[in-house]
Amino acid sequence: MRLLHVILFLLLCGPLLAQGDIDPQDRLFWRNERSFGLALNTDGWSFIYRELRQTKPSGRVFFEGSFEGFKHPKEIKLTNYYFQNSGSFVYGKINSTWSIGAGIGYQKELFEKRDLGGVSIGWLIGGGPTLLFAKPIYYEVIVPSGDGYYEIEEQKFDITKIHQALDIVGRASFFKGFDEIQLIPGLVARTGFNFEYSKNDKLTHAIEVGAIFHAFTKEVPIMANEENRQFLPALFVSYRIGMILDPLKPSRFSDLIFRPNKE
Repeated sequence: MRLLHVILFLLLCGPLLAQGDIDPQDRLFWRNERSFGLALNTDGWSFIYRELRQTKPSGRVFFEGSFEGFKHPKEIKLTNYYFQNSGSFVYGKINSTWSIGAGIGYQKELFEKRDLGGVSIGWLIGGGPTLLFAKPIYYEVIVPSGDGYYEIEEQKFDITKIHQALDIVGRASFFKGFDEIQLIPGLVARTGFNFEYSKNDKLTHAIEVGAIFHAFTKEVPIMANEENRQFLPALFVSYRIGMILDPLKPSRFSDLIFRPNKE
């Protein structure tokens, strides 16, 4: 929460020194937009691609695609200090989880940006279907082989066999277990506030803060012997970068990186 307070303070107080009015000749009043955003969530992270289409002066419909990763609130990274080359792992974690989703929503402008040093504030809400991937995690486990010796085996976490964190040397390859992925369908909804502060009226730089809610058809199996949840509410803070599109001119995906020449 402290991070959110700092971001809001910088956005609202920093632009008080105006950088000049926006030239009406340069401004695109019918503002379609294409942007990418990276978010830190209280239960993981998100990468979101979004396209907005203006439907009226203060409102835009958007379509988005998302790629998101999840973590359990009880996750704690450990290292087996008895082994010099041991890797970090989360004791009791049984699956790596991530999702892909698609959504539709609406963004309403609450306060218009009057000059290039200002901030426009908008409110957004949206949602759609999502599909979660749960990939089993394999660990390098210490297994006694007799006569005081031991060997290392790759195993999934089993509390009846792995009694303590010192039984684990580290995680096996991330790619092990891909043939055992289980799919869990669900829905996702997000709402929040958008603070756009770009000093170039053809580009967009924005901070978003808000809440996100995932609902799946069953509990998401992240940890063993811990309360896994079916419904995942979270808060997020996101940075977005993109470009404003002129609806009267055709645009290409590469325009996000390479600005088209002015005619």
